[in-house]
Amino acid sequence: MEEEYYAILKLVSGEEIFSLISVDDGGDDPIIILQNPLIIQYSTTLNGGFIKVKPWIQLIEEDFYMIKLDKVITMSESKDQKLIDIYNHYISGEEEELKVKEPDGSIKPDSRMGYISSVEDARKNLEDLFNIKEN
Repeated sequence: MEEEYYAILKLVSGEEIFSLISVDDGGDDPIIILQNPLIIQYSTTLNGGFIKVKPWIQLIEEDFYMIKLDKVITMSESKDQKLIDIYNHYISGEEEELKVKEPDGSIKPDSRMGYISSVEDARKNLEDLFNIKEN
Protein backbone atom coordinates (compact mmCIF):
# COMPACT_ATOMS: atom_id res chain seq x y z
CA MET A 1 0.00 0.00 0.00
CA GLU A 2 1.40 3.37 -1.01
CA GLU A 3 1.22 6.57 0.99
CA GLU A 4 -1.89 8.74 1.02
CA TYR A 5 -2.12 11.85 -1.11
CA TYR A 6 -4.75 14.23 -2.45
CA ALA A 7 -5.72 13.60 -6.05
CA ILE A 8 -8.19 14.52 -8.74
CA LEU A 9 -9.58 11.54 -10.64
CA LYS A 10 -11.47 11.50 -13.94
CA LEU A 11 -13.58 8.35 -14.16
CA VAL A 12 -14.82 6.60 -17.30
CA SER A 13 -18.34 7.66 -16.22
CA GLY A 14 -17.30 11.31 -16.74
CA GLU A 15 -17.24 12.19 -13.04
CA GLU A 16 -14.39 14.25 -11.60
CA ILE A 17 -13.57 13.44 -7.99
CA PHE A 18 -11.28 15.05 -5.43
CA SER A 19 -10.19 12.75 -2.63
CA LEU A 20 -7.49 11.63 -0.29
CA ILE A 21 -6.37 8.38 -1.93
CA SER A 22 -4.05 5.44 -1.62
CA VAL A 23 -3.41 2.64 -4.09
CA ASP A 24 -3.43 -1.02 -3.07
CA ASP A 25 -1.30 -2.76 -5.68
CA GLY A 26 -0.83 -5.98 -3.73
CA GLY A 27 -2.75 -8.18 -6.19
CA ASP A 28 -2.89 -8.54 -9.95
CA ASP A 29 -5.58 -5.84 -10.25
CA PRO A 30 -4.67 -2.58 -8.40
CA ILE A 31 -7.44 -0.96 -6.36
CA ILE A 32 -7.72 2.74 -5.55
CA ILE A 33 -8.99 3.49 -2.04
CA LEU A 34 -10.85 6.82 -1.87
CA GLN A 35 -11.29 8.52 1.49
CA ASN A 36 -14.28 10.89 1.63
CA PRO A 37 -14.43 11.54 -2.13
CA LEU A 38 -16.04 14.83 -3.15
CA ILE A 39 -17.22 16.44 -6.33
CA ILE A 40 -15.89 20.00 -6.40
CA GLN A 41 -17.18 22.31 -9.11
CA TYR A 42 -15.94 25.82 -9.78
CA SER A 43 -18.32 28.28 -11.42
CA THR A 44 -18.01 31.93 -12.31
CA THR A 45 -20.69 34.60 -12.48
CA LEU A 46 -20.64 38.35 -13.01
CA ASN A 47 -20.21 38.77 -9.24
CA GLY A 48 -17.18 36.45 -9.03
CA GLY A 49 -16.49 32.78 -8.67
CA PHE A 50 -17.82 30.22 -6.27
CA ILE A 51 -17.12 26.61 -5.40
CA LYS A 52 -19.80 23.95 -5.00
CA VAL A 53 -18.84 20.93 -2.93
CA LYS A 54 -20.89 17.75 -2.55
CA PRO A 55 -20.24 14.13 -1.66
CA TRP A 56 -19.47 11.78 -4.55
CA ILE A 57 -22.21 9.38 -3.42
CA GLN A 58 -24.87 11.34 -1.59
CA LEU A 59 -27.17 8.67 -0.15
CA ILE A 60 -24.51 6.63 1.64
CA GLU A 61 -22.45 8.00 4.51
CA GLU A 62 -19.36 5.84 4.10
CA ASP A 63 -15.87 7.28 4.45
CA PHE A 64 -13.98 4.83 2.24
CA TYR A 65 -14.70 3.57 -1.27
CA MET A 66 -12.73 1.24 -3.49
CA ILE A 67 -12.61 1.39 -7.28
CA LYS A 68 -10.65 -0.59 -9.82
CA LEU A 69 -7.97 1.13 -11.83
CA ASP A 70 -9.73 0.29 -15.12
CA LYS A 71 -12.55 2.70 -14.14
CA VAL A 72 -10.12 5.64 -14.05
CA ILE A 73 -9.21 7.65 -17.16
CA THR A 74 -6.65 9.82 -15.42
CA MET A 75 -5.44 10.60 -11.92
CA SER A 76 -3.37 13.58 -10.88
CA GLU A 77 -1.89 14.44 -7.49
CA SER A 78 -3.06 17.82 -6.22
CA LYS A 79 -0.87 20.12 -4.13
CA ASP A 80 -3.27 23.07 -4.43
CA GLN A 81 -3.50 24.20 -0.79
CA LYS A 82 -6.77 26.12 -1.27
CA LEU A 83 -8.44 23.02 -2.71
CA ILE A 84 -7.06 20.87 0.11
CA ASP A 85 -8.30 23.39 2.70
CA ILE A 86 -11.79 23.37 1.15
CA TYR A 87 -11.78 19.55 1.18
CA ASN A 88 -10.66 19.34 4.83
CA HIS A 89 -13.12 22.03 5.90
CA TYR A 90 -16.00 20.18 4.28
CA ILE A 91 -14.93 16.81 5.71
CA SER A 92 -14.57 18.26 9.23
CA GLY A 93 -18.28 19.17 9.17
CA GLU A 94 -17.79 22.70 10.45
CA GLU A 95 -20.89 24.78 9.86
CA GLU A 96 -19.20 28.15 9.49
CA GLU A 97 -18.66 29.33 5.95
CA LEU A 98 -15.18 29.15 4.49
CA LYS A 99 -14.54 32.35 2.53
CA VAL A 100 -11.98 32.00 -0.17
CA LYS A 101 -12.74 35.27 -1.92
CA GLU A 102 -14.94 38.23 -1.19
CA PRO A 103 -17.85 38.95 -3.60
CA ASP A 104 -15.89 41.78 -5.24
CA GLY A 105 -13.04 39.38 -6.04
CA SER A 106 -10.66 40.64 -3.36
CA ILE A 107 -9.05 38.27 -0.88
CA LYS A 108 -9.32 38.94 2.84
CA PRO A 109 -5.85 38.73 4.48
CA ASP A 110 -5.29 36.14 7.18
CA SER A 111 -2.40 34.92 9.34
CA ARG A 112 -1.21 32.48 6.64
CA MET A 113 -0.56 35.49 4.40
CA GLY A 114 1.42 37.28 7.11
CA TYR A 115 -1.49 39.39 8.42
CA ILE A 116 -1.03 39.76 12.17
CA SER A 117 -3.14 42.78 13.12
CA SER A 118 -4.59 46.02 11.86
CA VAL A 119 -2.52 49.20 11.75
CA GLU A 120 -4.54 50.64 14.64
CA ASP A 121 -3.95 47.57 16.84
CA ALA A 122 -0.23 47.49 16.03
CA ARG A 123 0.10 51.23 16.79
CA LYS A 124 -1.66 50.81 20.15
CA ASN A 125 0.53 47.83 21.09
CA LEU A 126 3.72 49.70 20.20
CA GLU A 127 2.61 52.82 22.10
CA ASP A 128 1.77 50.69 25.15
CA LEU A 129 5.18 48.98 24.92
CA PHE A 130 6.95 52.33 24.56
CA ASN A 131 5.04 53.81 27.53
CA ILE A 132 5.95 50.82 29.75
CA LYS A 133 9.69 51.18 28.98
CA GLU A 134 9.55 54.95 29.60
CA ASN A 135 8.12 54.55 33.14
